[in-house]
Amino acid sequence: MRYGGGTFLFKNLFRYLAMYVLANVRNGVVKDLRNNVPEKLMRLPLGYYSNERKGDIISRITTDATEVEWSVMSSLEVIFRDPVNIILFLGMMIFLSAKLTLFVFIILPIAGIVLALIGKSLRRSSIKAKNLLGQLFSIIEETISGLRIIKGFNAEKYIGEKFKLINSAFNKASIKVYRRTDLSAPLSEFLGTLAMMIVMFYGGNLVLKNDGSLSASAFITYIAFFSQLIPPAKSFTTAFYNIQKGMASAERIFAITDAEEYITNPAQPVAIKSFEKEIEYKNVSFAYLRGDEGYAIRNLSLKIEKGKTIALVGQSGSGKTTLADMLPRYYDPTNGDIKIDGINIKNISLNNLRNLMGIVSQEAILFNDTVLNNIAFGQENVSEQDVIAAAKIANAHEFIMQMPDGYQTNIGDRGSKMSGGQRQRISIARAVLKIRNTYS
Repeated sequence: MRYGGGTFLFKNLFRYLAMYVLANVRNGVVKDLRNNVPEKLMRLPLGYYSNERKGDIISRITTDATEVEWSVMSSLEVIFRDPVNIILFLGMMIFLSAKLTLFVFIILPIAGIVLALIGKSLRRSSIKAKNLLGQLFSIIEETISGLRIIKGFNAEKYIGEKFKLINSAFNKASIKVYRRTDLSAPLSEFLGTLAMMIVMFYGGNLVLKNDGSLSASAFITYIAFFSQLIPPAKSFTTAFYNIQKGMASAERIFAITDAEEYITNPAQPVAIKSFEKEIEYKNVSFAYLRGDEGYAIRNLSLKIEKGKTIALVGQSGSGKTTLADMLPRYYDPTNGDIKIDGINIKNISLNNLRNLMGIVSQEAILFNDTVLNNIAFGQENVSEQDVIAAAKIANAHEFIMQMPDGYQTNIGDRGSKMSGGQRQRISIARAVLKIRNTYS
């Protein structure tokens, strides 16, 4: 009794220690995944997002990463423990009767093939369910972002029906995934029991032949070892199904981390400290889909001298924004070159190139933070006086001081607590501050 209690104590102690160590592994892997995806997203060119939904990307960072943790990492204990037990039991079975064990090796692969086919189907169903969940996230994100338009066009019913349709499809896909997952335990148990019956029948015949190949006592011992083989095999099968679900999520994450970064830094960048002479677009053509015949810009040449104010005028869709977006290398030209002071911008590091510019976009993109932090965004060692000076140049200081907490006022999501004109002036102040810091 005393030794039995000690055995159980050590068993549970070492089990806890194993899980204690695995907690760092499983959470560390998921943490690294979550760190790697945003880093990769910030390196990817804007063209990547033309074919992706923001909600789906959010789904991959959140729900898919969690699925990897629970489906894959939670199976680590089984993956490392049960194969050892299976090998030990098989070794004892081979020792007792190599002939009977050879027969076991013939019937077990059949069960393995059945389980593998269902596992493959589970993986496909899980990918479909994850994609539909990403669409749900996208609809939610678009609804919140476009609420003004949805209300203005009385489209609440349309958006609601669209959400219900995708949600229904996701529900059906999820049910299919759960049913296939729940099938793993009873199916593996049934196949194990069936294999046990076949082994008992075949082994019993070997005993009854009385040819010395297998004695009755050895057969009973053999059956005892074979019965101990079934629980770890069942656990291993359940873990295999969970891993199939997790791998479906991992594939969606790896689709981001393995995406091509076709706008990259040069191997040997040319350093440029300031803009001195001119910007030149030389025979520039651009298509949003590489290889696409529908060019947004074709064979354009243009020189912009330092000190001049240039306005790009043209009808909507004529490529004005695209022309500007190519200068900081948000996109690269399909054909032709862009040069700053005679240096091709592809030969300048991205940080160096973008440090030369202050950018005010068509849409005032602000962050859920204070006025001061939005103006000082991306700048280091900036004093409040520098921020105020930039705000005065942008004619923003007066209305900022009328806010409840002045420069420490939180402006809400995307600057929702300010008017459109005020948001634009904050964006201008941000660009002014960057230019002043770059060229000071």
